Amino acid sequence: MITIIDYGTGNLQSVINAFSRLGVPYELTADRERILRAEKVLLPGVGAARPAMEKLQAAGLDEVIRSLTQPVLGICLGMQLMCAHSEEGDTPCLGIFENEVKRFDAPGLKVPHMGWNAIYDLRSPLYAGIEEQSFVYFVHSYAVEVGEHTIATTDYGAPFSASLRRGNFYGAQFHPEKSGPTGERILENFLAL
Repeated sequence: MITIIDYGTGNLQSVINAFSRLGVPYELTADRERILRAEKVLLPGVGAARPAMEKLQAAGLDEVIRSLTQPVLGICLGMQLMCAHSEEGDTPCLGIFENEVKRFDAPGLKVPHMGWNAIYDLRSPLYAGIEEQSFVYFVHSYAVEVGEHTIATTDYGAPFSASLRRGNFYGAQFHPEKSGPTGERILENFLAL
């Protein structure tokens, strides 16, 4: 079973729908003990970094997330919150990844970045069976530069991290739950870790 952390941010329904389509049992919770006992943990998120971090901290979930040893997948804002710091609201984040989250500086390009982009340089069991240059769906105004924890890259004005990994922690800047068969395969791969 996968445990989805419900901390009051973002559209959880698309994530719930994805697991329902896959026939995968899930639980939606903010209960610390249930999260600690989970087989796999999903940290979703849509919105702004500072209020999201404040909600995690108020519920005591920031320390819980840092302590997890099972596979954890952060999606979109969830991945950004797993980084060290976000320029959005000058927000200290969870620090699981040392990366900084920075606003797109892409003259002539629309921000937020919304739409389908190809991912490449895939380097993780999370991408088993996924072809280079497969398309996934993004919606975001902030991104993480390519670095040592990058396991998938994409471009919008310049290359950035589409996905990160450090130990048992994984992040996807894109929305696998909205990325069709490619996204479903990525979620299945996460469940198989």
